[in-house]
Amino acid sequence: MTGSLPSPLAKLRTVGDLVQGVGVLRRRGMFNPLRPDEALKSTRDALKFGPTAGVVMHGVRRHAAAPAIVDERGSVSFGQLDKQSNALGRGLQAAGVKEGDVVAVLARDHRGLVLTMLAAGKIGARLVLMNTGFAKPQFADVSKRENVKAVLHDSEFIDLLSAIPTEIPRVLTWVDEQHELPADSKTIEDLTVGRSTDGIAAPAKPGGMVILTSGTTGTPKGAPRDKVSPLQSAQFLDRVPLPQNETMFMAAPIFHGTGLSQFLLGLSLGNRIVFQRRFNPEATVRGIAESKATALVVVPTMLQRIIDLDPAILAKYDTSSLKVIFAAGSSLSPDLCKRTSEIFGDVLYNLYGSTEVAVATVATPQDLRTAPGTVGKPPVGCRVQLYDADRNKVSTPHTIGTIFVSSGLSFAGYTDGRNKEIVDGMLSSGDVGHFDENGLWFVDGRDDDMIVSGGENVFPLEVENLLADRADVHDAAVVGVDDREFGKRLRAFIVPSPDAKRDEKEIKEYVKNNLARYKVPREVVFLDELPRNATGKLLRKVLVDMDVSTD
Repeated sequence: MTGSLPSPLAKLRTVGDLVQGVGVLRRRGMFNPLRPDEALKSTRDALKFGPTAGVVMHGVRRHAAAPAIVDERGSVSFGQLDKQSNALGRGLQAAGVKEGDVVAVLARDHRGLVLTMLAAGKIGARLVLMNTGFAKPQFADVSKRENVKAVLHDSEFIDLLSAIPTEIPRVLTWVDEQHELPADSKTIEDLTVGRSTDGIAAPAKPGGMVILTSGTTGTPKGAPRDKVSPLQSAQFLDRVPLPQNETMFMAAPIFHGTGLSQFLLGLSLGNRIVFQRRFNPEATVRGIAESKATALVVVPTMLQRIIDLDPAILAKYDTSSLKVIFAAGSSLSPDLCKRTSEIFGDVLYNLYGSTEVAVATVATPQDLRTAPGTVGKPPVGCRVQLYDADRNKVSTPHTIGTIFVSSGLSFAGYTDGRNKEIVDGMLSSGDVGHFDENGLWFVDGRDDDMIVSGGENVFPLEVENLLADRADVHDAAVVGVDDREFGKRLRAFIVPSPDAKRDEKEIKEYVKNNLARYKVPREVVFLDELPRNATGKLLRKVLVDMDVSTD
């Protein structure tokens, strides 16, 4: 069943959510209640130029000289970002980019990426945030589907651009000395030389932004993020106390929803955002200590690698300034939640959502203490509902169903015209899960990850979490592979700790002693690392197709 016209109850909920959302924003310091004109100006700018430019313009009015971002080349203030992006916008226009054109950016986290985001918004270009983990076929397919007219990219991706037509203009956003550049190369600095840094007239229509899905199989889909609403910030801030006028360390890439949302929120709150172009667990901990960061933004695999550092390395750095670790993008195992608390204290916040549905739930440190592995409860403006296979509502605790979300910020469909399933006006997250008697939500796995083995339904996440809870296991994945007798059989892939015994029989016995017999993997394969994409999502198909006969 698809959505229908809003009911009177739904309209009342919308008004109530807006009132509550405004209260959250005021409490978190997003605007001064004595200066409502400032909030109106910021909203107007975001509607005209897009959220990134709106956030920076807001920062310019409040604290133009304050540092906004820090990368390998140093600090850039709000005022400098604003002026430099004005010049870059004019440079892009001179290079032939028109209002409504689609511009792709393929860059790691640094000033060049931020300036591109700002400039595209100011001239009304539609921006596609490309995944830095793309192979040539994916990059070519997305560029063609989205009708990309120009590409701004780091020098390390020069070879990748051979996959698209040569007539598409390209501009370098960051240059590494070791990369040989084509003779006709242009950088964003070349485009800005001699150009005015004064404000740019607002485009007739905002260009908008496209975030790509994680793309663990096939070509990632494009999810437009064109909505600008105060509720968007309130939904994150309702249960996560991000700092204000302090420092946030951005480990997660901002080409994806997790990093992007927290980057924009962090700037909105006047924070200095510290970037690193490539993730390194020890460098991250060192960066937190050196910058006295109050918040760290990660995807779960990054957090896992930090937690797995040698205790002697962790002890070298003072991370006591850290008050928030914001993790999103995939599930957190109960073991990872507990170990994070032991090392950093009660600072972990786990957001559950997706590119399509935006925010669904948030788990606070208190939630994670009560039920490690939970994804928490819906924040203001979000509603979550379970439906069974016949799409009847599930209202009994500990009963698994498909998760549907209503946040007011869910996307309106992919750029190729497809959409997620909609029931009662709520959008499918693509996951299955359950809730407990305390109203805490849990994700049991992807709907399409379910394995039917010998007539029994198995969700790999349950087995993976059990294995990850072992001290001799650093990472684990479970997939279904074809089996003549059972249809599918379970195969476990384990990244062991250095001193692990790698005893396949003992691993199977451990699962048998803790779960139902049909959930015991028939095979256990030990790997040095699991295949993941640039946002940390597990590439299950790679594991399913892996030839393990010689391992």
